[in-house]
This record gives sequence, C-alpha cells and structure tokens, in this order.
Amino acid sequence: MITIFHNPKCGTSRNTLAMIRNTGVEPEVVLYLETPPSKTELQALIDAMGQPVRDLLRQKGTPYDELGLADAKWSDDELLDFMVAHPILINRPIVVTPMGTKLCRPSELVLDILPQPQQGSFTKEDGEVVINDKGQRV
Repeated sequence: MITIFHNPKCGTSRNTLAMIRNTGVEPEVVLYLETPPSKTELQALIDAMGQPVRDLLRQKGTPYDELGLADAKWSDDELLDFMVAHPILINRPIVVTPMGTKLCRPSELVLDILPQPQQGSFTKEDGEVVINDKGQRV
C-alpha cells in the first residue's frame, strides 16, 4: 500500500502522484489540506523520514513569515502545533510506501521508494523526461 499526502494544486505533488500511478498502483490519496494529519501522525511521518521538523515547513504561499517561524525560538513541538493549525505549512508531497517515507521534492525522489517499477515513459508537467520508453530512470 502506498499513501501520498497530496495537494492537487501543486505541480510537484501532481507529478509525484502520476509517477506512483505509472507503476500500475493506485495509492491512497490524502488531501491533507482537507483532512490534515493529527500532531501524532505528523510526528510519526517526520520520524519515519528521519528529517528535522523544520525541513517539513513550507514557506512559499503560507503564513510562515507572518507567524515568525524562521525564529529559532520555536521548539519542534510548537512547530508541529503550527502545522496542525495551518496545514498549508506542511511541505508536500509526502509519500509512504513499504520501502520508506519521503518528502518528494523534487518529485522524482518518489522513485527511490516505489516497490514496483515504472511501466512506461514519464514526462513531468514542465516537459522534463524522468522515465524513458523502457521504464528506466533518465
């Protein structure tokens, strides 16, 4: 089973979802802006990624600056509270597979944790070829 925390308005998230589907698998799609993860779930995702909480904070198009989140005074616990209160602060897409959990920025990072191979070529929305016609990473 594969889960993607997805924002359909985000090109990186759309490309990541398309690469998952290019393996022939239909993932569980969590529209995290509509149904955000709980603080406990968010902490578990961060722990599984092995990344600092701050690495998951999204700045662009969010209240990051307005809330003063660049200030080192905020603890990880407080940053998690901000992300739960303002899910737009959660960077995306986050993908969970049996092979690991990863923030897939850039989108082709998802290829490192997909258990099934790509079934055909794949070109990102911006025209960049990621998978050739033999299903191999370019």
